[in-house]
Amino acid sequence: MINNSDSKKKILAVDDEVDFLKILKLNLEADGYEVITAFDGEEALKKIKNDNPDVVILDIVLPKLNGEEVCRCIRKDPVSNKIPVIMLTGKDADVERIVSMVIGADIYITKPVDFEDLNSAIKKVL
Repeated sequence: MINNSDSKKKILAVDDEVDFLKILKLNLEADGYEVITAFDGEEALKKIKNDNPDVVILDIVLPKLNGEEVCRCIRKDPVSNKIPVIMLTGKDADVERIVSMVIGADIYITKPVDFEDLNSAIKKVL
């Protein structure tokens, strides 16, 4: 996947908490990213196919398909399997962190999120 340095990197942010998603979108746009959003796992998979994001920021607890299922689908699909996935979740258990890495997440960050840490993580995976 080739991206010109002049073009904005596109991020798909997936979370079922509408207010949090608005804050996340504003912060990411302030950092210069193009941000698209989804509120559930099925919508996320559709947007990955249609919008081809550079990074997916994914909550674990989602309606329809949870974040772990979405991550597995991303990794199984040859078109999307190279897209970096950052799990951003309120779950701080070591088990969740390990499972996320096993299913193919690149980075695991817990809420409440420090936006500087998130921005560093995005730069790391890009």
